[in-house]
Amino acid sequence: MTNPVIGIASRMQTPKGLRLHIGLFGRRNAGKSSLINALTNQKIAIVSDVPGTTTDPVEKACELAPIGPVVFIDTAGIDDVGELGGLRTERSLAVLGWVDVALIVCDAKALTESELELIGTVKSTATPAVVVLNKADTADSQALTATENQVRELGYEPVTVCASQKQNIDAVREAIVKLAQSAVDPDLPLLGDLVHPGDTVMLVTPIDTGAPKGRLILPQVQAIREILDADAKCIVVRENRLAEALANEKEPPAFVVTDSQVVQSVVDQTPKEIPVTTFSIQMAYSKCDLVDMARGAAMIDFLRPGDKVMICETCSHHPQPDDIGRKKLPRWLAKKVGGELDVEVVVGKDFPVDLTPYKLILQCGGCVVTRRHMLTRLAQAKRQNVPMTNYGVAISHLQGVLERALELHPEAMKAFHEARETPSWLRDAPAPKYESANA
Repeated sequence: MTNPVIGIASRMQTPKGLRLHIGLFGRRNAGKSSLINALTNQKIAIVSDVPGTTTDPVEKACELAPIGPVVFIDTAGIDDVGELGGLRTERSLAVLGWVDVALIVCDAKALTESELELIGTVKSTATPAVVVLNKADTADSQALTATENQVRELGYEPVTVCASQKQNIDAVREAIVKLAQSAVDPDLPLLGDLVHPGDTVMLVTPIDTGAPKGRLILPQVQAIREILDADAKCIVVRENRLAEALANEKEPPAFVVTDSQVVQSVVDQTPKEIPVTTFSIQMAYSKCDLVDMARGAAMIDFLRPGDKVMICETCSHHPQPDDIGRKKLPRWLAKKVGGELDVEVVVGKDFPVDLTPYKLILQCGGCVVTRRHMLTRLAQAKRQNVPMTNYGVAISHLQGVLERALELHPEAMKAFHEARETPSWLRDAPAPKYESANA
């Protein structure tokens, strides 16, 4: 099933990770906060004449017609000074790895060196961008024309506005929509092309104690919606009802999707002729690059006690007593390796610049962040020759069923086998000097 409604339409869902992320970047007092307020017709951001009012990236989910639900990220000025200012600038530039569209807000009178450097950084990250020349009411016509021409020479068509007076704001909206339609990589469907009209798909969904009360976790909800959209039949069961559900069906399901934590039990209960995958494997397909994630899982076979492993969670959920990232995965890895590993847990959207101390990165599914965010992390890891995989791919391998769970993804299966047979790229390749994801 090829989803015909991907792109802007896929952004109409309410979860933050499916919304278009729009970041605003520029010098202090360039008018970034004023522009957000003008675009949304809301007082979302604090506006002040005092430079440095915005100190950290601030996210605000809202509606932007005609796109629908989006997330605006207001950042600190890139010209902030002092040691603390330098840290703020670093955090602002890191946001470039999160956003789908960058709004570069400059003073219409002239471009400064810091703005030229910012535009260069944005271009180097291949981030779709709009250059907004703000405070047009303060610039004379000659200076404004010179600035506009300079922006064109840099490869962008400028949009000139006065955000405080809400002048020409529609032009900014139109530019964002144009980029969203033409330059932003769309989210891939969770189940890809696996579902066809008339299919039956069985979902094994243990009740996750980390899910909001009375709700399923997001990938399970996404899967149900995609199956229904494909005009297919969806059967949802707990793991203890799987065998019964399979026996009750006159025709076997097209495939089974299971929570990774019970994947071994599900594989044992499911006839070999019925393919099995996991929600997390499909998240690797949808949110990142499943082939690279399968390749990274091979590194587990070559870990040794004491090796440093990073476990990354992009959300800040309240840890459960037997938390998957903090407890279960380290325990399963130690059993596989034959000794304790040096495990570091990183939570949130921050990501270390230097990854070279780590032998392996284990990333959560990334349901609350954008596909671009996940791909940026993966690209950074690949530049530094550090294998990366996600929770579910790793769990399937640790349970000894990854080959079965990758039957629906032959390219990923091939990559996994090749990596296991030729581990030199994983372990012995010289690591280059580390660089940031924005380099």
